[in-house]
Amino acid sequence: MGVSDCLKVEFWRSTGGMIWLALLVLLLSQVNGKGAAEASNYLVGLGSYDITGPAADVNMMGYANTEQIASGIHFRLRARTFIVAEPQGMRVAFVNLDACMASQVVTIKVLERLKARYGNLYTEQNVAISGIHTHAGPGGYLQYVVYIVTSLGFVRQSFDALVDGIEQSIIQAHENLRPGSIFVNKGELLDAGVNRSPSAYLNNPAGERSKYKYDVDKEMTLLKFVDDEWGPIGSFNWFATHGTSMSRTNSLISGDNKGAAARFMEDWFNQKSTETSNFNISKVRELPRRVSNIIPTVHGKHHELLELAASFQSSPGKPVTRLMSVARRVRSAFRLADRPRFVSAFCQTNCGDVSPNVLGAFCIDTGLPCDFNHSTCGGKNELCYGRGPGYPDEFESTRIIGERQFKKAVELFNKATEQVKGKVDFRHTYVDFSNLEVTIPKEGAGIETAKTCPAAMGFAFAAGTTDGPGAFDFQQGDDKGNAFWRLVRNLLKKPGSEQIKCQHPKPILLDTGEMKEPYDWAPSILPVQILRIGQLVILSVPGEFSTMAGRRLRDAVKMVLTSGGTKEFDSNIHVVIAGLTNTYSQYITTFEEYQIQRYEGASTLYGPHTLSAYIQQFKTLAAALITGQTLQAGPQPPNLLGKQIGLLPPVVMDATPLGSKFGDLITDVPQSSAFKRGDLVTVSFWSACPRNDLMTEGTFALVEILQGKDTWVPAYDDDDFCLRFIWSRPAKLSTRSKATIEWRIPDLAASGVYRIRHFGAAKALLGSVKHFTGSSSAFVVA
Repeated sequence: MGVSDCLKVEFWRSTGGMIWLALLVLLLSQVNGKGAAEASNYLVGLGSYDITGPAADVNMMGYANTEQIASGIHFRLRARTFIVAEPQGMRVAFVNLDACMASQVVTIKVLERLKARYGNLYTEQNVAISGIHTHAGPGGYLQYVVYIVTSLGFVRQSFDALVDGIEQSIIQAHENLRPGSIFVNKGELLDAGVNRSPSAYLNNPAGERSKYKYDVDKEMTLLKFVDDEWGPIGSFNWFATHGTSMSRTNSLISGDNKGAAARFMEDWFNQKSTETSNFNISKVRELPRRVSNIIPTVHGKHHELLELAASFQSSPGKPVTRLMSVARRVRSAFRLADRPRFVSAFCQTNCGDVSPNVLGAFCIDTGLPCDFNHSTCGGKNELCYGRGPGYPDEFESTRIIGERQFKKAVELFNKATEQVKGKVDFRHTYVDFSNLEVTIPKEGAGIETAKTCPAAMGFAFAAGTTDGPGAFDFQQGDDKGNAFWRLVRNLLKKPGSEQIKCQHPKPILLDTGEMKEPYDWAPSILPVQILRIGQLVILSVPGEFSTMAGRRLRDAVKMVLTSGGTKEFDSNIHVVIAGLTNTYSQYITTFEEYQIQRYEGASTLYGPHTLSAYIQQFKTLAAALITGQTLQAGPQPPNLLGKQIGLLPPVVMDATPLGSKFGDLITDVPQSSAFKRGDLVTVSFWSACPRNDLMTEGTFALVEILQGKDTWVPAYDDDDFCLRFIWSRPAKLSTRSKATIEWRIPDLAASGVYRIRHFGAAKALLGSVKHFTGSSSAFVVA
């Protein structure tokens, strides 16, 4: 149904012509070749925008490793949004970020901008902003001290890139709102996650564990969005596995396995929609954008291609406009101007104890499995690492885990037949989790009252996980602590006896909830939110729920929704958890897992009853949702943007060696060279700091293919999985730098003549920024 058809519907509704309306809908369904069961009942819009941020000098968010500093791009990060609205009623907006987690101060700023643009159409009530939990994105964008200390405080570029990208993705989705339908499907994905803290999981009651086949959730839930005119326009899915396929030593910005899966699925759909033949999923490998979609395969003799390539020598660096980088991006070449962009997001859920390193955890010194209870090797946690399926190649592990999620999503997408129908609604409130009274069932019978605590982190927090071990003599499963680290802790803030008792059996390493200098170290006021789209209910949680904690929360909410005395929901309801949403407050484990004090339990901030507090609050939200009750807004979280301290030095200037220009080649491809698919092509250029221009919606690296005799066409850019942009300085404070571009030639690359280009921006001593480019010599892919 087109926009003009919607206007007709509104006209007939306003004049009371319900009979004519029914006839009109019937007629349109016949004209469009759709049955009445598939008629649209929502307005649907999707959007996507670049949020990559600074690709140099900034500490990455996730592993808290001070030596993990961004120095290039594996592939770009994006904000992806869907908006679903009733034609004359409620609407919700869900934003999925290729970022470690959402940030309270980012959410506050985005909502301010939305209010200025749209009034009260999009607010904290109906907007959810969720992170995929990649550990390979720039840090410094959260507002609490403990989350930005390793990035030398607040990083304005990281913050602005997120705020701008989220806003733009929502604007796109809003402007794309059109009549459409939504379908939901679920299925098991067995080989993309394992439990990294099985000893804690085993402390849950045996009867409860017996209800589940696995010690992690294996189910993926997918939404398929279908435009009435254009057909499928996107999909969002939720599946639990950590964004830690890329290790704590990686320095390239990456969306990790979920970001990779999103690229693969968007590429798959774009390729499928431009080909007449059936797409064979068994042939998928890296699935970069296919040059053959826009450039026909060159049919000619090998020596003729070599002769053609030899006529194109490398070009020296030269100035260009910044817009040139944007205009040369590959993705614009594959989009049809008159149809919506296909947007696919792979969202995070209760991933707290789920690792993508599915081969298990092993000692790097002996190769033997790590200690089961403490994940140590000879008592040392820093020797115990999880292994991904591509071990020892973390890029290959990222590809494999991403591809497994992608393939399952394609299967669910193609078989999605259950249509989402019903109301769009939402409930949201803020809750102070630092001193919340919680009613919990007693053993045997009856109830008792307990309380949450001010935030604190235990000794096992510093031990890290098998995905990224910590340092020194910390161990997972430590419920005692030691005298030396207690002394160090007390220099910062000595916890009081009440806090120690409240957090028991967690030995407190950092009493973050009671540390206020120079400003708050940890959050206390958190948002809890429910979004409803027909029979799908999304629980927006500001942290990482463990597998069993997530199961308990989903079951509790589902029970309220299905036994509330109304017919709003039936047993077919779908309840998903959207993890790391709206702000971040670390982990949430079950009471039983908390007793073991593995990493996740030590990182459960508000004490052993944290999960019970969440369940209590979400049951209140769910009850309000089915009764139509309005909830109080609750205490407002602080906006600490004005208090932020950032110690990251600015870029002073860039320079090149005497006689060289920015964009000049350092290392070229061999003259008259030919490569085959699977080969690695490497070139390097004199460059400048990527912080001078983030190239948002642009590219630092570009592979071009020759069309005809003299026209170069974009083929792959730094948003493709097969192309890496690596930036480096010879010394930390050097003004000189180089860009190395690596292109692993995809299996599906077309034969032809190629070249590699680099775009950048250099800063002069007085602060002006000038853009430049350079290109390699041409070469042949046979």
